[in-house]
Amino acid sequence: MTDGFVPLQRWPITALNALGRRLTDRGHGPDLSADALRARASRATGLPWRADPLTEEALEVLTRSILDEADLSSFGALVIRARLTGLLATRLRVAELITGRPEIADEPITPPIVIAGLQRSGTTMLHRLIGSDSRIRAVQSWEVVHLLPHRSERPGRRPWMRIAQTKAAEWSLRYLNPQFFAIHAVEADGPEEDVLLQEYSLMSQVPEAMLNVPSYARWLADQDPRPSYDYLKLLLQVLAQQDRRGHWVLKTPAHLEHLDTLLDVFPDAVIVGTHRDPVRTTASFSSMLAHGHSMFSDHVDAQAVARHWLRRNVDMAQRSLAVRERHPDRFVDVYYDDLIDDPMTQVERIYAAAGIDLGADTRAEMTRHRESHRQHSHGVHRYSLAEFGLTDDEVADAYAHYLEVIFGDR
Repeated sequence: MTDGFVPLQRWPITALNALGRRLTDRGHGPDLSADALRARASRATGLPWRADPLTEEALEVLTRSILDEADLSSFGALVIRARLTGLLATRLRVAELITGRPEIADEPITPPIVIAGLQRSGTTMLHRLIGSDSRIRAVQSWEVVHLLPHRSERPGRRPWMRIAQTKAAEWSLRYLNPQFFAIHAVEADGPEEDVLLQEYSLMSQVPEAMLNVPSYARWLADQDPRPSYDYLKLLLQVLAQQDRRGHWVLKTPAHLEHLDTLLDVFPDAVIVGTHRDPVRTTASFSSMLAHGHSMFSDHVDAQAVARHWLRRNVDMAQRSLAVRERHPDRFVDVYYDDLIDDPMTQVERIYAAAGIDLGADTRAEMTRHRESHRQHSHGVHRYSLAEFGLTDDEVADAYAHYLEVIFGDR
């Protein structure tokens, strides 16, 4: 591990990794090859593998990058194998569903509110606040993990099994990495980022955020993002069959990179740009990433992770500014300090832009949500830029253009 960054590793995981290293040395480690994952997904679903050229290429590039570059621990390899198997199995089940019910692909997606700001700028708080409106449809954490109903699940009934399974995973994460949880609490029955739906396309930032996979990241940067957004829309259409409401709220910082494509797929979307001085947020985000990487690898270069994502985030911010310049009418700006001081005023502005009435019942729902979701309720985690080999001036210089455009008049 890099000096200055000290993650927590529970002793059962340390023991598992030590045993796993001995087994791997004898050729008994988890098989993360693309062929093995395809076979596991087919066995899990009882469905034949359905190939398409882009997905096949993405899977091959991703698995090769993981095997060659990610330096997974034994625990990490088991988790990643299960995660990728689950993604591929869900793709097979979705394809089977659409074959039997092609009309799902015609389901209209109400122009959504899309929250797209840099990490740690209030996106999660705002997403969960708007998601507390019972009229608004947000992608839930348990839906991301268990997209399709269990066979025993009855339509219209609360999906207790899927929620319980996700709560168990939430508890495991809290136990394994309480530091990560203090930075970004995961709520099994709360709204979650839709980039995790895009992960099912095998073309998302998720692997890059979790693992050291530079080859995959370079490949992804050269791809047309449209298939990933088309698949996101399809999965929203699938989820709409289970719970229809009048409006959607989506959220992920990853959208900053491809707002032009998002507006092609969802042309009437209202983009909510959340803003906070990145000098104040970069250390927090770097810490979250480094702790996340440490769950999958025993060798994390935290400073390299921080510098990589500083470059990535600056690029995403620049791309978002270019789209804002072309489509200024699609954006609502929300500044972090304003959101903290008076969140309901910011929600009013967003709802006005989206043409949604903010009545007394909704205000009451949001007030109850705010009272039950106090800041730092999962603990306080402390960090500094120096821990990641960065300085205030270096971060400010990197974001100079973004800071001038967004904060120049404030």
